[in-house]
Amino acid sequence: MKLTLRVWRQKNADADGAMSTYEVDGISSDMSFLEMLDTLNEELIVQGEDPVAFDHDCREGICGACSLVINGDAHGPERTTACQLHMRSFADGDTIDIEPWRAAAFPVVKDLVVDRSAFDRIIQSGGYISAPTGSAPDAHATPVPKPDADFAFEHAECIGCGACVAACPNGSAMLFTSAKVNHLNVLPQGAPERETRVLDMVAQMDEEGFGGCTLTGECATACPKGIPLPSISAMNREWLRATRKVGR
Repeated sequence: MKLTLRVWRQKNADADGAMSTYEVDGISSDMSFLEMLDTLNEELIVQGEDPVAFDHDCREGICGACSLVINGDAHGPERTTACQLHMRSFADGDTIDIEPWRAAAFPVVKDLVVDRSAFDRIIQSGGYISAPTGSAPDAHATPVPKPDADFAFEHAECIGCGACVAACPNGSAMLFTSAKVNHLNVLPQGAPERETRVLDMVAQMDEEGFGGCTLTGECATACPKGIPLPSISAMNREWLRATRKVGR
């Protein structure tokens, strides 16, 4: 495959960025999208040019590190992570636009790399449970109803990639925050911080400068792990419950 790549290049956070055009040839349809970028970077290094900076780690769709807007879609045309997107999704001769996440709370560091530490601070504000001392409890010592376990596991699948924010026209982090709140609040282990968790995490989300949610649904459509849109409504109910109980 021969492709034309239009890639966002930005030297650092303070510099102006622009799209640069590159031609790549000999791309196999079995390559992942990141392997295709590796091929581009090898060519740039040979030519003495600065390689394109992009985030990656496990390349198995688990870590959530990869973050690319491909032809206007977060993670590209398939509902998966960019590292699991394969070049068979494109045709020989295609022109592909590659950009970083676009959100005020995710400032560009360099090229396609953005700072997603805002997500870390949201989790630090309440995405944890109490850690009691002593020996580990016996298995099944605290029964959890299957519907609650299924609900928790569904939301625990969030990998924090940020596709929901990148896809949202408002740059909202509601789907991410709701996943982190809901997967703990429904479990007995999460009960001690149930009220403070949702209040603190929503407050931190707002402080980070994410946009407001208008339930357009683009977040759930882009989520590679299928976190459902009703997750947001569930968190809103938790927030209302907590404000009434705590009185904040």
